[in-house]
Formats: sequence, C-alpha cells, structure tokens
Amino acid sequence: MKKKSPFSSGDPLCEIIQAHKQGEPVGIYSICSANRNVLQAAMHSHRDHDAILLIESTCNQVNQEGGYSGMTPAQFTLYLQVIAGDMNFPIERIVLGGDHLGPNPWKKEKASIAMGKAEKLVADSVAAGYVKIHLDTSMPCGDEATLSAETIAERSAQLCLQAEKTARENGLPAMPVYVIGTEVPSPGGMTVAQSKKSPITSVEFADQTLQIYRHVFSQYGLEDAFRRIIAMVVSPGAEFNDKEIYPYDHEKTMSLSKFIDPIPGMVYEAHSTDYQTPQILKQMVEDHFAILKVGPALSFAFREAVFRLAAMENELIFPEDSRSHIVDVLLATMRKQPSHWKSYYSGKSKEIRFGLKFGYSDRIRYYWGYSEVQTAYQKLMINLGKKYLPLTLISQYFPDLYPMVRNKTIDALPLSLVFNSIERVLLQYQKACGLIE
Repeated sequence: MKKKSPFSSGDPLCEIIQAHKQGEPVGIYSICSANRNVLQAAMHSHRDHDAILLIESTCNQVNQEGGYSGMTPAQFTLYLQVIAGDMNFPIERIVLGGDHLGPNPWKKEKASIAMGKAEKLVADSVAAGYVKIHLDTSMPCGDEATLSAETIAERSAQLCLQAEKTARENGLPAMPVYVIGTEVPSPGGMTVAQSKKSPITSVEFADQTLQIYRHVFSQYGLEDAFRRIIAMVVSPGAEFNDKEIYPYDHEKTMSLSKFIDPIPGMVYEAHSTDYQTPQILKQMVEDHFAILKVGPALSFAFREAVFRLAAMENELIFPEDSRSHIVDVLLATMRKQPSHWKSYYSGKSKEIRFGLKFGYSDRIRYYWGYSEVQTAYQKLMINLGKKYLPLTLISQYFPDLYPMVRNKTIDALPLSLVFNSIERVLLQYQKACGLIE
C-alpha cells in the first residue's frame, strides 16, 4: 500500500529544473530556516502564487537527537503542517528538503559511528516526507585527517542506499531526488577565515566529482538514483561572513555555467546566496545556479524588524519596567549560552556585542526559540498589538513599508510589519526565479 505524504513529491521540482534546462529563465529558491515567523512570512508571500514552496532543514537544525531546534524530522513536518494550517497555505504545495544530510553533527566521533547516525538521519527524513535529499559527506570524522573524493562519494552512496531502502519500505509514491557535491559550505555559515578561503570551483574539479559519483553509484547499483540527482553544489564565489559580503561574479563562473549546461536534468545548487543583490540573484539563475538557498538573510530581516519594534516600544510603552526589553534579553541569553556564536565573533567586548546584534552571520537566529527570549518577544507583540501603531513612528522605523501602511496595503500592526519586512527579501528571490515579473 502506498503511503501518501501530505507534502509534495519531488516531481514539481524536477519540472522546474527541466523547464530551466530547456531555456526558460526559471529557478527555485529554498527556505532554509526553522524560524516560525520566517516560515509564516514565506507561506504568506507565496500563497497567491500557483507554485511549490521549497522548505529545507539542515542536519544541525533537525535530526533524530532534536538538533538545535529541538525537533526530529517527523516533528518538523508536523510543525510545518501546523504553520501551514494557521496560514491557510496548501500543504501539498510544500516540497520538503534535507540540507547537509550526513555525519556533520557527529563528526567528532569515529567515522563508523558518525555514518551510522547519518544513515539514521537520512532514513528518518525520507520516512517523514522529505523528498529532496542533499547528500553531504564531505567532512572528515574524529578518527580521520582528510577524505579522498572517492571516500566522500562512497559515503554518499551509502546514505543514498538508505534513502532508497526507506522509500521502498514505506511504500512512498515517489522516490527522492538528490543533491551532491564535495565543495560544500559549512552548515550554519562560514567564519571570516573560511569565507576568505572559498575559491570558485574549477570545471576540472566539478567534472571529476560528477564522474566519481557516477562510477561509485554504479558500483552500488544506484544507477536509477543517479538519474535523480538534480543538482551539484559547487562554490560560485558568492559568500558572506560576519562583516563582509562577497558578490557573485558572472565572468568568473562562465566556464562552470557552460559545463553544466549540456548535462540533462542537472543544475547547480547555490548555498550562501544571502545578501546578494536582486540583479546578481537573477544572473545566478541564468547561469544555471537554479536552486538558490536562503536562510540567514531572512532571519536577519526578522531580527531587524524586531529591533525596530523594540525601539517603537521604547517610545510608546510606559513605565519602563512594563516593556519587553527584548534586545537586552537576547544579548543576556547569548552571553550565557555562547556555543552558537563563539567561533564566529572575536575582538574586544564592544566588538563582540556589535557582532552579536548586527552581524551578517546572524548567529542570533539560534536564540529565538529560548524560553526567555520567546517570553520577551510575546510581550513585545502584546505591548504593541493593542492598537494600530502611529504612522509617524512607522515612518521613522519602517520607512520602506510606510507608503504601503499609509495607503492601507499593509496593516499598521506589529506582526504585519514583521511579515512584510521578511517578504521584501523573499520578493527578490521570487523575481530572480521567474515566479513574478
């Protein structure tokens, strides 16, 4: 008996890639975030489009041990269903993906143990309804110094076998589609040192990677799965760290674009496209980087909106002790729990404090789910949600949204301002992917 998932199969994703390969200037963007407000905004922004919405969770974010979100793959799918219900968004239009699925969360352990856990993660993800699987085995484990390209491909094949087996055993109506690649950015973003050592992938390396994967998958009897590889991750030079954005350069990737062009059914998947300009995003899609991953830029926009609302709260809510003090609560929480940011920020205390609040790396995104932060956030929204906010304050703190609030296209309510701040970023990706003009 076929097991019917409430989510989309990977077929519509393949159709977009096929249209791209036939010369249409289309692509798809992937929401890589577990932030409730980001996901709500994405669904709200996408609701009027008759198209799929690709949402992915990373191995660090969601795994069988809970990840930093506290959710397993099955719990994440239920979480999305609840949000979709709240937003009146058709769940069957959501394509679920797993990003960086592999041993990364357990890379300090022995390879045999880490890979065993990675296989469990892949199996749980496929069983939960994930249909787009990024096989990422590019990292050495605790008992290894380096990995050969062949070993990376063999480990990817092992994970692929687990995905295929799980899909068959669960009677899924459609098999997963896959993303491969060995020049893969670190899950969660790069440090300053890493981003400065991120050269553009050479055509020779991309070709070698593809040939090795083809050979290894054939050895493992995975020829059919190989034909379902829809994308390869390479380094296009588009990157960011805490303080800088490295823009994509079309001229430097022309040979990569020409290489992938004749390969049937396959495009590039571009990680770390956050903060690139709208023109660059459009150019990336045209250059066959047709899957654009975005995450930190969306939670960065959410953080900006919350900070702006906190400034408005300071002007509207008295006495002072009745305010949320959400910025202070966030900083105190990050100081008490530094594991998510300590390798990203350095320098004097004031420099670290600035990075915690405003850095492009947006390590603050890991703290919105903490109970004390959630309590402060809810208090902020309650304090400001009692009545429409003054237009003069919206003009001061949300000047980009002010014209739409004034002509009543947007409600003068805190949640509306949050959603629309995030949607302004999403709009750039929708245009780049040909979803809207």
